[in-house]
Amino acid sequence: MLRRRSEVEDLLRRDAPQVLGALVRRYGHFASAEDAVQEALLAAARQWPGQGVPDNPRGWLIKVASRRLMDQLRADEARRRREEDAAALTPRDAFTAPPPGEGRAPSEDDTLTLLFLCCRPELTPAAQVALTLRAVGGLTTAEIARAHLVPEATMAQRISRAKGRIKGVPFRQPGPEDRDARLAVVLQVLYLIFNEGYTATSGEALHRADLAGEAIRLTRSVRRLLPQEGAVTGLLALMLLTEARAAARTGPHGELVPLDEQDRTRWDRRAITEGTALVEEALSQGPPGAYQLQAAIAALHDEAPRSEDTDWPQILALYGHLVHRTPEPMAELGRVVAHAMVHGPRAGLDELASLEDQLKGHYRLEAVRAHLLERAGDTEGARTAYQLAAQGTLSGPEAHYLRTRAAGLPS
Repeated sequence: MLRRRSEVEDLLRRDAPQVLGALVRRYGHFASAEDAVQEALLAAARQWPGQGVPDNPRGWLIKVASRRLMDQLRADEARRRREEDAAALTPRDAFTAPPPGEGRAPSEDDTLTLLFLCCRPELTPAAQVALTLRAVGGLTTAEIARAHLVPEATMAQRISRAKGRIKGVPFRQPGPEDRDARLAVVLQVLYLIFNEGYTATSGEALHRADLAGEAIRLTRSVRRLLPQEGAVTGLLALMLLTEARAAARTGPHGELVPLDEQDRTRWDRRAITEGTALVEEALSQGPPGAYQLQAAIAALHDEAPRSEDTDWPQILALYGHLVHRTPEPMAELGRVVAHAMVHGPRAGLDELASLEDQLKGHYRLEAVRAHLLERAGDTEGARTAYQLAAQGTLSGPEAHYLRTRAAGLPS
């Protein structure tokens, strides 16, 4: 039975990590294996919509990718010598997988192993994100380049350098002694991908649904492997509860609509229901961390039928726990907003003063200042702050919103 192209693409992205894991386990050449898998994915994307999906799609991909990889290895004399020496140079248990079509299917754990590999600490955050989207997400270099608004050649160089940095690294999960720290890096990379999708840091589009959706898909994969990890459950809940508002965040011309002005009937209630249930589960899985607390805050926003029904005292209490747990400037800024909603804009401005050194020059500091000054009746101060914030952001929709807000203030 033929499948729609979108269904084929979903299947390919879901199988990509296991296919790559099988090749890396067997041959050990991450960069060459990843290129071969990309070629197999492209071949499937061309053939399957018209010819139908094979009975064993993952086995088909492994077989095709293995052939491509072997062709690459045989075409290069030096690489052929490394292949001949691989048995002597490679630990027996480092890169093992059954031959394509034989034995057990590649383990789902390959997804997590690949994430650990792509998020090694010696890589820069930008390289971690790019390599994760390429190797685990199954995106092409061109797709990743478009998402980050850089030329394809630039992204190709970034990915190539990242592959070079992890060349020779064994394909296995980290040991117990550093697993938690490495998992924290994996979750941080997924969080960065989601944030860039939900609120693009530059360009004319506020929301990049492909990136946000990919982050959610990958986080779901990690949760299937680690269902008892509260941080993983909390991160997935946070993503779902945040993305649930996406449809209401922009107006008919792509303009930003702030949270308190959104049409809440356009929020995705199914995602909110799932996210809220995950928050409750995450909070039962041990002491709450940053993701669980942020998810609980998002749930309180999403559960309020109207903006004025928001439980700001409870949100302020949660922010208090969050900044104590993770003293990070953006969390502090969120706490200031909650403080102002509970105690008034002047009290919020007093609290904002304590962040001047940490966030000096950041447009979000000026945006919050402008909002609080407007609420306090200081229109001239608010206008200046809105204009400064608009000058500081690289996001077209955010800058347009801030300038419009400044222009709409009475003289």
